[in-house]
Amino acid sequence: MFDLCKGAYMYLQKIMSNMTITLSTAFFLSGCSLYTGSPSWKTYQNERYGFEFPYPSNWQISKNPDNSDGIAFFSPKNQSVEIRSWVSKKLDNNINNSENYEYKNISHNFETLQGFPAILIIEVGEKETVMRLIINQEQLEYYWQGKTNSQEFQDYYQMFYYIANEYKISKFSK
Repeated sequence: MFDLCKGAYMYLQKIMSNMTITLSTAFFLSGCSLYTGSPSWKTYQNERYGFEFPYPSNWQISKNPDNSDGIAFFSPKNQSVEIRSWVSKKLDNNINNSENYEYKNISHNFETLQGFPAILIIEVGEKETVMRLIINQEQLEYYWQGKTNSQEFQDYYQMFYYIANEYKISKFSK
């Protein structure tokens, strides 16, 4: 199974370089994760916007934005592996938010364990791959992402998926 999954991932990576894949492809890859660790977890909580998510307790905080809109953590083993979350206010409906514009035509394809409908996408690039979660609630857009170099994405897929699934928004009751 390992060789099949690794081969399938590498094939997808090659043909989908710089493209976005949706959750259906991600489900295929979910059985292919090489991530087998069980790290101890901490929970990051953002007081300003009321969101939280788990992160490995040994990961280090990157420089935090002064406005408290979000946070970033990086792996102590490899600083190019990071998880990041932030919030932005939606712009007027007639103006496309530059962060979310390319996903405007993707309907909700994911639901967090808390029950929030979301968009979960994987952007496969030649050098890096990003798993991104987007949740729209009232006038706010909540973003979470896990990023690593493309050659190591399969090592982090399961952990990134777990964190996206556990993402919570306490500001809005579901």
